[in-house]
Amino acid sequence: MASTVWVKKTSLTETHIHEETLPPLGDGEVRLRIESFSVTANNITYAVMGDMFGYWNFFPAEGDFGVVPMWGHAIVEESHAPEISVGERIYGYLPMGTHIDVLPGKISSGGFTDMAAHRQPMSPIYNQYARLNADPEHDPAKEDERMLFGPLFKTGFLIESMFRREGWFGAKNLIMTSASSKTAMGLASVAKDLSPDVKLIGLTSKSNVAFVEESGLYDETLAYDDVANLDQASSVSVDFAGNSALLHQIHSVLGAHLKYSCLVGATHVDARGISGGGGEISGPKPILFFAPDHAVASIQELGPKGFGEAVAKSWKSFLTAVDGVVAFDKSNGLDSAAHSFVETLEGRTDPQKGIIIHP
Repeated sequence: MASTVWVKKTSLTETHIHEETLPPLGDGEVRLRIESFSVTANNITYAVMGDMFGYWNFFPAEGDFGVVPMWGHAIVEESHAPEISVGERIYGYLPMGTHIDVLPGKISSGGFTDMAAHRQPMSPIYNQYARLNADPEHDPAKEDERMLFGPLFKTGFLIESMFRREGWFGAKNLIMTSASSKTAMGLASVAKDLSPDVKLIGLTSKSNVAFVEESGLYDETLAYDDVANLDQASSVSVDFAGNSALLHQIHSVLGAHLKYSCLVGATHVDARGISGGGGEISGPKPILFFAPDHAVASIQELGPKGFGEAVAKSWKSFLTAVDGVVAFDKSNGLDSAAHSFVETLEGRTDPQKGIIIHP
């Protein structure tokens, strides 16, 4: 029997546990039993933008419901693929549930790609699974950190790479909303290492100012109420919040000083969008950042080996920077997963806690 959390696409706080009997495996297929995954603002983005970017299509449900993708670990429970052994562990893109059947292809010692037909129209980045026995990124002592920070960190890494390729558009300051979010922290860490001349300014809610300051990742931290005090200097902004009114205010305060406006994710679900909150937005048009496209571009630029080495180096630096900053909150069962998802959706989670679920 397999269990999965189904989420109503038009009302994301409505969830239920769907159960079904597992079908027989087809030729070449592998059944994975999910061991653990994290719940972060990244998963909220997958749900909010599920129709726009096809996130609902990875793990299909029925009717008005969908399955939110997670990042985590699984173990091979049954295998009809000779190269994949029962008991082998993998890391990758998983449903919020207990099981997933995959059709491994492009198999190497370090990983494979799920070749299931329904997944091929989406970005190949999400269809790749790491085999932990030969995965250079795997550290048995850092599995929780990888689930919690890994995908978000890579998004931050790719944003910094994009800005650096463009000479930061001539900007002196990098302004980040939702500075307590894990993606913003990843971007700040990479920029601190690779672009030390850029001033890092984190914007956050008043209640999170102390946490953001204590992280040591930002040169300056401002509460959202203090956006009017932003430096009148050439800047680029990265909006992780998806809060329309806040984005309008940043554009208005900086005016011609704002050289590029980047949109990533949507952590403030009730205020997302760029058309509200004050009419037509001034300054540069906000550009939505789609990490998989930039990942493909970076891999082409650096080569797979060079890209992997660059990410690994920055990842190790980031882990050192955030060591002890976030405590892990571990729970068992899909009821806990659904509860944590809704809490994160509604912005009620503590940024100092990393949620890990063992279904």
